[in-house]
Amino acid sequence: MAEDKDKQLITRDFLAIERTRLANERTFLAYFRTSVVFLSAGFAILQMEVLREIRILGWFLLFLSPVILLVGTLRLVYVRRKIRKYYQP
Repeated sequence: MAEDKDKQLITRDFLAIERTRLANERTFLAYFRTSVVFLSAGFAILQMEVLREIRILGWFLLFLSPVILLVGTLRLVYVRRKIRKYYQP
């Protein structure tokens, strides 16, 4: 019985965990937004004839976009698992 009371979180700690979860999701959305911007910029550079001198930059941005999205997704999952590991309800 005493162990159950020790495992229960007080409101301040519960709210801190929720803020951490929301910050984790917000960080993922920043990675996602960056990925979308790189993808669209890469396509724009490749489609515009005026920018043919920097086509290599367009290809680089197209390559980098899924890499950024992958890093953001892996980070989201990693932090989510860490939170669940230490603070399971």
